[in-house]
Amino acid sequence: MNKQNTEKLMKDFPTLYRGYTKPLTENLMSFGFECGDGWFQLLYDLSKKLVEIDLELEAVQVKEKYGTLRFYVGAATDAAFDLIFAAEEKSSTICEVCGSILGVKTGPDGGWVRTLCGACRKKDREKR
Repeated sequence: MNKQNTEKLMKDFPTLYRGYTKPLTENLMSFGFECGDGWFQLLYDLSKKLVEIDLELEAVQVKEKYGTLRFYVGAATDAAFDLIFAAEEKSSTICEVCGSILGVKTGPDGGWVRTLCGACRKKDREKR
């Protein structure tokens, strides 16, 4: 995720992403958000909902894996896990690069499983 989007999430949800300054042995958020900018709004909406229900919640890692979002936290309520699970599922319908919901498919692309719209998949293939 780009610097501007990363800073926005960190600034607007400092308690949720407080692990950003912790050593890697305690929290993996120092790697930042290991996904594309297309999921920024999904992450922003999820973050907002999570801090509304649990101010103590701490994100441990946020990344893409096998084409969908993975949002790992420490101890959390069932309600928080329900929100996380819903966002992870929704990520399979949103292009990770541009955020489009049109023509999005999750599948192999250059050796990786990615969730991309047709235009981004075409651009990605042209780069290789």
